[in-house]
Amino acid sequence: MNVTVCELPNDWTCFPAIQRALSDHLQENRTDLLLLPEMPFYPWLSASNDPDPQAWQAAVLAHDAWMEKLMDFRVPMVAGTRPMLRNGHPINIAFVWTREKGVRYVHEKYYLPNEEGFWEATWYEQGDGAFEVVEVNGIRIGFLICTEMWFTRHARDYSKQGIHLLLCPRATPASSASTWVAGGRSAAWISGAFCLSSNFNGPNTPDMAFGGAGWITEPDGGQVLGLTAAAAPFLTRTIDIQAAVAAKQTYPRYVRE
Repeated sequence: MNVTVCELPNDWTCFPAIQRALSDHLQENRTDLLLLPEMPFYPWLSASNDPDPQAWQAAVLAHDAWMEKLMDFRVPMVAGTRPMLRNGHPINIAFVWTREKGVRYVHEKYYLPNEEGFWEATWYEQGDGAFEVVEVNGIRIGFLICTEMWFTRHARDYSKQGIHLLLCPRATPASSASTWVAGGRSAAWISGAFCLSSNFNGPNTPDMAFGGAGWITEPDGGQVLGLTAAAAPFLTRTIDIQAAVAAKQTYPRYVRE
């Protein structure tokens, strides 16, 4: 299958030229799965430490509208996260959209940072703590949303559940870009799955930029198959999910606990 990751300005939905460029890349590369950054369809709210319920609701409505427009990408699958109100409580939830069945909600973000530019625990609540696998079109997918990637026991648990893809949509700063890529390599190695991540680029706060560097890493060794960059913000690679099946039988995945 052909998988695509990206780096995008956090206000990219305001720029039709960026949307067209992404759509053109998807068609030229015959993408089967597009992974978007974390909460991609509204400017990044957590840059501010002053939560605004009206802004959260506006972000929810913007994501609602884009859920209806994912068909316009003309790819079989799109994944990412979005803001939502669950019984009146704000959460950040992962989704997988397919052309046949529409949106399926998968996993609520549980580990929330709270620091300059990323006041997430101030803006919304922890999820329910379930890290479940979703199977879509025969592909087993697990999510670790941004900060969750550093809690590596979940990558190990996903390995036991036989995932093929570990999706890590994120919003992370330029100052730690290389650290995040190293973490993506480890997540692939631990889970024995292809690890995909998309991120924002460009400004976040006046003193901080997003780091870009979306990646695709392979399952047996965690080698980087490609990185996005400002000059090449979209990246597609052809992967064989059977490599993720085989990786479960090799070190360190086979080691019993």
